[in-house]
Amino acid sequence: MLTKRIIPCLDIKDGRTVKGVNFESLRDAGDPVELGALYAQQGADELVFLDITATNEKRKTLRELVNRISHHINIPFTVGGGISSVEDVQLLLQNGADKISVNTAAFNNPQLIRSLEKEFGSQCVVLAIDTRLEADGEWYVYLNGGRVKTETRCIDWAKKGVELGAGEILLTSMNHDGTKQGFALDITRTLATQLPVPVIASGGGGTMEHFVDVFHNAHADAALAASIFHFKEIGIPDLKQYLKEKDIEVRL
Repeated sequence: MLTKRIIPCLDIKDGRTVKGVNFESLRDAGDPVELGALYAQQGADELVFLDITATNEKRKTLRELVNRISHHINIPFTVGGGISSVEDVQLLLQNGADKISVNTAAFNNPQLIRSLEKEFGSQCVVLAIDTRLEADGEWYVYLNGGRVKTETRCIDWAKKGVELGAGEILLTSMNHDGTKQGFALDITRTLATQLPVPVIASGGGGTMEHFVDVFHNAHADAALAASIFHFKEIGIPDLKQYLKEKDIEVRL
């Protein structure tokens, strides 16, 4: 059985780690280099770095910061934010990223996924999807850091992204983001059971039981969280021990 992964996320704004609720009310959560080093030391399986304002500010990801973090960790490192070309990815891989995450640029130009898959392989391409449950009961895709709603259903875009070559889906529920009320089990389960690639659940992790739920009940391959780790509410070693006791395969 494949082990389930625990992935801390560094949301970066102005070179600092930040965390909000429902993509708003951001507060400072510390130095990304120090946090990255700490999580690698504590046994995190991977680290995700998202430059959350790069797309909206129409600029590239902070490659110097990516480089500094990469020198302090020894786990797979996914970087996203403002990536819109093969050249952008080459630069980030040269600066220590192992995988890259694309979101808005891939939605606006789906062939970008195919180009990246051809150049770097699907294992390098993570399709990040920010999604919100609307009043009609459907989950829709949002762009530009959750600022722009589309009329595309999350499941439809995820399927298309995988067909184009995405090797993994990073699914963030905007309804659950920062609430610590639990992950979005229904949409996570939909993607995890209908797609042939791993699904990372993101948004809402607040207790150890929430992680059990998303692995057992929603079949996620990995769970990503931020504030509970940044503000030391749950320690990664404690979480993994708890999951092990609940018969969930994790790397200790």
